[in-house]
Amino acid sequence: MQTTTPPKLAVRRWWAIMPIVFITYSLAYLDRANYGFAAAAGINHDLGISKGLSSLIGALFFLGYFFFQIPGAIYAERRSVKKLVFVSLILWGGCAALTGMVSNIPSLMAIRFVLGVVEAAVMPAMLVFISNWFTKSERSRANTFLILGNPVTVLWMSVVSGYLVNSFGWRNMFIAEGLPAVVWAVIWWFIVQDKPAQAKWLSAQEKSDLDATLRAEQAAIKPVKNYGEAFRSPAVIKLCAQYFCWSIGVYGFVLWLPSILKNASSFGMIETGWLSAMPYLAATIAMIAASWASDKLNARKAFVWPFLLIGALAFAGSYLLGSTHFWASYALLVIAGAAMYAPYGPFFAIVPELLPKNVAGGAMALINSMGALGSFVGSYVVGYLNGATGSPGASYVFMSAALVAAVVLTLAVRPQAAASGSAKLAH
Repeated sequence: MQTTTPPKLAVRRWWAIMPIVFITYSLAYLDRANYGFAAAAGINHDLGISKGLSSLIGALFFLGYFFFQIPGAIYAERRSVKKLVFVSLILWGGCAALTGMVSNIPSLMAIRFVLGVVEAAVMPAMLVFISNWFTKSERSRANTFLILGNPVTVLWMSVVSGYLVNSFGWRNMFIAEGLPAVVWAVIWWFIVQDKPAQAKWLSAQEKSDLDATLRAEQAAIKPVKNYGEAFRSPAVIKLCAQYFCWSIGVYGFVLWLPSILKNASSFGMIETGWLSAMPYLAATIAMIAASWASDKLNARKAFVWPFLLIGALAFAGSYLLGSTHFWASYALLVIAGAAMYAPYGPFFAIVPELLPKNVAGGAMALINSMGALGSFVGSYVVGYLNGATGSPGASYVFMSAALVAAVVLTLAVRPQAAASGSAKLAH
């Protein structure tokens, strides 16, 4: 029989935790995605960067991000999310601002890689943080509020960055958009508690009810001895491969959309910024709807693979229409963006329902690190194909194929044995 969380407790947690989670991940996403605007605004010309090298520099972030996911998650799981994210905020805000001060290619490459390193722990740490505060029936929605920091940030960043670049240049854009993370680090330190037991704003009864619910959920999951056993499980391996392919589509899209739109039209940077924002507005709506339905129906896979298939078909359709039908092609890009973002909440709710708490954070970090590797491949290959062919057609085909592979891998994931309380993954 399923235990329900007291309504008063649920309301307190949503209002206290979700704004913090959202702002933190928003700032992380701001400082990794604005390179696409610098590329469209002339950083390559100013520093003498070739098109091929520009693709590599844009993608270097994800190599640093790939290597330091798991150590960060283990620290967050065993020690403190609060301390880890505090240090990360200061370091990545500083790296982002320094990007606006570079004068040569090697320093730019080093900063992009280090930015990935210091941001690597943020996503798995925040997923661990959410699992400390929210129950299974809430987790898809809670994850979505975290990851909404991605499209919502790109939504307003696309507009603001367009104006900043147009008025002050790409250097001042990086500096202006790096400093808020440092300011937020101070605020984070004073308002965050790692676990409900440390929260002064919860009553003793509320803490007890939440703890009992979370303990009951853990008891229903098959025990896993260590990270090695968790990492070797078929479900985790398939989810790693799936997220790798999915991320190829997402980050190829995010990083190079401004350049694709600018090259396919006669618009300036401000208009390009507004056009770049629209897919993320659609994505925000789709993410909220998908996560709500996933929690209500207690199903995960059914809210992952259909959206990815729609994204693949939209990319293929945009390729077939070509630049001669700009607005129809653009409309399909909006659909592709929304469809690729919609499943994040349900997807990241799968692992805590498959694996116990002692290894779930590490498994999510492994999956996210493979996503980072896919992001590197997507951002590098898409940028390279755009430069080599002079049009986005080849990159649309590449992203579409990657999403189809992600659909097949999602359907192949099966729930672990002996998990009576797990979600309906087979659906």
